[in-house]
Amino acid sequence: MSQPLAVRLRPQTLGDVVGQRHLFAPGKALGNIVRSGRLPNLIFYGPSGVGKTTVARIIAKTTDRCFVQLNGTSASTADIKNVIAQADTLLAPNGILLYLDEIQYFNKKQQQTLLECIENGSVTLIAATTENPYFYVYNAVLSRSTVFEFKAITPEDTLPAVARAFRFLQEESGETIDVAPDVIQWIAMACGGDVRKAINAVELCFLSATADDGGVRRVTLEQAKELTQRSAMRYDREGDEHYDIVSAFQKSMRGSDPDAALHYLARLLEAGDMPSAMRRLMVCACEDVGLAYPQIIPIVKAAVDAAQMVGMPEARIPLADAVVLVATSPKSNSAAAAIDTALSDVRMGKIGSIPRALQNKHADGADQDTPGQFYVYPHDYPHHWTAQQYLPDALLDSVYYRFGENKTEQAAQAYWEKIKGGLHAAD
Repeated sequence: MSQPLAVRLRPQTLGDVVGQRHLFAPGKALGNIVRSGRLPNLIFYGPSGVGKTTVARIIAKTTDRCFVQLNGTSASTADIKNVIAQADTLLAPNGILLYLDEIQYFNKKQQQTLLECIENGSVTLIAATTENPYFYVYNAVLSRSTVFEFKAITPEDTLPAVARAFRFLQEESGETIDVAPDVIQWIAMACGGDVRKAINAVELCFLSATADDGGVRRVTLEQAKELTQRSAMRYDREGDEHYDIVSAFQKSMRGSDPDAALHYLARLLEAGDMPSAMRRLMVCACEDVGLAYPQIIPIVKAAVDAAQMVGMPEARIPLADAVVLVATSPKSNSAAAAIDTALSDVRMGKIGSIPRALQNKHADGADQDTPGQFYVYPHDYPHHWTAQQYLPDALLDSVYYRFGENKTEQAAQAYWEKIKGGLHAAD
C-alpha cells in the first residue's frame, strides 16, 4: 500500500523542516544541541502536524541512533521493557532514540517505567504531547528532560510545502498538473498551520482531479475548498486548545476588543462548542461588566436563551449581539472582587457570631440578660434606612465592597453618602 504523501515527502534534514525557526535558526538552542551530537532527554510540546515526529526522526539520523517509535494510546509497559532490552545490542550499537508520541495517555506507572530507560543513558527519550507537559507528564520524567515548544505554523510557512507537494506528485506520476490560481494559498490557509493536513489535501486534490483529453489533471479552487473544508479547526474540548480559546474569548471581552471577541466566538461556534461560548459570555457579563451596567445580565441571559431556542446557524446572531454589547460596555469587577475577599475571610475562619438583632429568634432563653431581639426595621425610617450593626463583632471594620469608578456606581455612592451622612463613604 502506498504511503501517504506527507510521509513520502517527510523532510530529511533540519533545514527542510517547515517553520519552527525559533528552535532551528542559526544559534537557537535545539539546533545547537542536535548538532553537538550529545543528546539529552527531550519533550516536544505543540499541536499536531507541526513537525515533532519528523524532527525526532531527523535527530535519530543525525546522531546515528536507532529510532524506535511508540504511541501512548496503544503502547504498554511491556513495549517499553522490550525497548530497554534492545539497548546495548547489535541492533542499536550507538543507543536507541525512543520517540514516545502522545505521552499524556501514559498513566503514572507507565511513565515511571520510562525512568529506567533514561537513567542509564542507553536509551534517549523524546516524548511528544499536544497537551501542556507540566500538567500531564510525571514530575520525575519532566525533571530529567528538557521541554521545547513547537509552535503552530503560519499559512505563509506552509506555502512552500504545498507547492513542493504538487511538484513532487507531478514528478512521481509523470503527469502534468495544472493548479488554478489561489489553490496553493487556499490550502495553506485552510489547513490552519497543519503541514501534514495541507500535504494530504494536495494529494486528495490530485487524486480527485480528472485528466482532460490532453492528459492534464486540473485542480480547481472549488475542488480545493471542498476537500479542505473545516480542516483549519484545531479544537479538542478536553485539551489545551479549548481552554486557550475560551480564555482568549473572555479576556477579549474583558479587554473591550469586540473584533477579537467575535473572532474567538466564531472559532467556538465553528467547532460546535456553543455551550462554552454561552457560559463564558454569561460569566463575563457578571464578572467584568457587573455593576457598571447591571442591566446587561438579563440582556445577555435573554440572548443566550434565544440562541438555545433557535439553534445554529441563527444562534450566531443573538450571541454576536451579546458579545459586542459585553465588549463595548463599561467595566467593573467591584462585586466580583468583593465576594472573593469575603470568601477569603470565611475560609480563613474569620466569621464571628451573627449580631443578635439579625438572628432568627422569636423567644429569649433563660441565659439572656437583656430579653429582646432589638432588630430595627429600616422601612420605618426616612429613605428606608437607619444605622444598625450587620457584620459580626469580629468583622466590624471589614470593607468588602468598594464603589467602582463608573457612573452607575458613583451615582449609588453619592446617594448613600448623602443618606448615611458619609458614614460608609468609600476610601
